[in-house]
Amino acid sequence: MLNISDFSLSFGDKKALNSIDLSITAGEKVAVIGSSGSGKSTLISHINTQLHGSAAYCSQQQGLVESLSIFHNIYMGALGRNSALYNLLNLPFPFKKPLEEIAIIAQDLELDCPLSQPVSKLSGGQRQRTAVGRAIYQKMPVFIGDEPFSALDPLMSKRLIKYVLQQHESVIMVLHDMSMALQYFDRVIGLRNGKKHIDTKASSLSIEMLQDFYQDSMNQEFVVNDSAIVGSAFCD
Repeated sequence: MLNISDFSLSFGDKKALNSIDLSITAGEKVAVIGSSGSGKSTLISHINTQLHGSAAYCSQQQGLVESLSIFHNIYMGALGRNSALYNLLNLPFPFKKPLEEIAIIAQDLELDCPLSQPVSKLSGGQRQRTAVGRAIYQKMPVFIGDEPFSALDPLMSKRLIKYVLQQHESVIMVLHDMSMALQYFDRVIGLRNGKKHIDTKASSLSIEMLQDFYQDSMNQEFVVNDSAIVGSAFCD
């Protein structure tokens, strides 16, 4: 589905990504982890450009239209599937079919406020779920998310991550919760200072390993692949 070879990207003097090699197969559920500034958002954005046309992207910026309702913001996921006239008429007079479809998505995302409510009146968690709803309504095989549920409590996050995984063939998601990465995803990619240091099956990792990975003060390097784990923190 995706092949990235020796990819680097800089912003001024700052190298955001450094010699990234990455392949993702259709059907994989991939969690991307790393501390702040490690290059996670840059990588996920680049993946989105590579999968344009087959992926729904939910960024941290969300891109919601403040003056429009929950319904219309989620409906924007379907703009490319319908004619300009249909979309224009649906703005003042929403049609029955999209109303019913979006009501189901909102219910599944536990958005318990009226669909007519403007986005400007929503909480941070409600805004995130609206953005996720728009991505789901694109009906793409691939979901790409950059910490899409970071404003929610852990229990709700777990329920909604499971929902997103069920709705898409492939999922690539940046997470800040290590336990969720191990519990719900089959592969984990870990970045540090723009480099890929972890790329392996979630089943071969543990919370303790990931905690060690996050300890930037430890002056060591970790390399993880499908056949070996190297680094003193992973040794007896």
